[in-house]
Amino acid sequence: MNNTRHLNIPEIKHLLTAAKLLSFKATNKTEAYAWIEQLLRATCYWGLTKKERGVVKAYIRKMTGYSRTQTTELIRRYKEIGHIRMKSYRRHSFKRTYTDHDVAVLAKTDTAHGRLSGPATRKIMTDEYHLFSDPEYVRLSKISPAHIYNLRSKYLYRATTTSYVKTQAVSRNIGERRKPDPEGQPGFLRVDSVHAGDSRNGDKGVYYINLVDEVTQWEIVICVETICERHLKNCLRMALVLIPFKVLGIHADNGSEYINHWIARLCEKIRAELTKSRPRHSNDNALVETKNGSVIRKHLGHNYIPRHHARDINAWCLRWLMPYLNFHRPCGFAKEVRVNKYGKVKKKYPKENYFTPYQKLKSLPNGEQYLTRGITFAQLDKQGYAESHTKFARQMNQAKQALFKQINP
Repeated sequence: MNNTRHLNIPEIKHLLTAAKLLSFKATNKTEAYAWIEQLLRATCYWGLTKKERGVVKAYIRKMTGYSRTQTTELIRRYKEIGHIRMKSYRRHSFKRTYTDHDVAVLAKTDTAHGRLSGPATRKIMTDEYHLFSDPEYVRLSKISPAHIYNLRSKYLYRATTTSYVKTQAVSRNIGERRKPDPEGQPGFLRVDSVHAGDSRNGDKGVYYINLVDEVTQWEIVICVETICERHLKNCLRMALVLIPFKVLGIHADNGSEYINHWIARLCEKIRAELTKSRPRHSNDNALVETKNGSVIRKHLGHNYIPRHHARDINAWCLRWLMPYLNFHRPCGFAKEVRVNKYGKVKKKYPKENYFTPYQKLKSLPNGEQYLTRGITFAQLDKQGYAESHTKFARQMNQAKQALFKQINP
């Protein structure tokens, strides 16, 4: 509102009487504040009598639509500082605990490890600081798993950061249909095969044989050209050498590649039991099925790879993937909690139950008794703690990139 001429007190009284039935409202706060300041200055507000100041206040309320309290506050502000200006809004904020550098370090760690779950990532960063003395993880070593997901949603993190084949069931009286019960003892292996896929011409790709120990989650991944008896025999013999503890049992689904006479003879030779999944019990082999997706598909993808590359992939698995999985990749170990009086059990994964498979093996009571002859924890310590978790993961990824450049030049 602009006045070509400033009104005196009698004119303001007359205007208020005439506009008694009318109402006005300021649409622009900045302009309204400037008009009020101009009016107070023109009328020499603080030189007026009390009644005259009441007329001016009524005039301001009429023309702006402000309340009595708001008008009084604006006049008080004018008296204190000589003008009326809008206050800048200051949002209350907490002090940042994790800096941009920490977000970048988290992104690099996730890139190296393939973005694991929050608790597993927290375990890695705790070990990086306390076990390998990396100063970059001094703050991240104390982060909660929930806050890891908060940092992953930040723009800086995003800016800094490849199908399963059904196994045909067979009906054979080989192996016992039951779920293994290891009773806390390592050596009970879950086994499954993963197909890399077929080419457009129908050529078969390589197969990955995945073996996971139920108690420690120690994992062996071997690449073979086919799942025929000749290749699987060599694969399982290699696995028995690579596992640092005695094999006491092998559990598979009902695929004919594992439920056959020569596998039964092998288990009899090493004095291990052979079990197979029960019908309508999909969780019997769930551990290795989850590892198929979270490990093999994450690191080796879903795409077709010709069979003649099986030896190169197997060499990479032996040199990099298996040491990473067993010494540097934390796994969650469930804790069963009874939730009601009827015996219902719920599985929880507390943060203190995240270990690498090697750490889990060492934590078992009298763990040395499970090691095969000639293997000691001192030897395994040299292999497991030679490099930090993230440094080894980065070296593994560099070797994987070189491998895939060789496969797809």
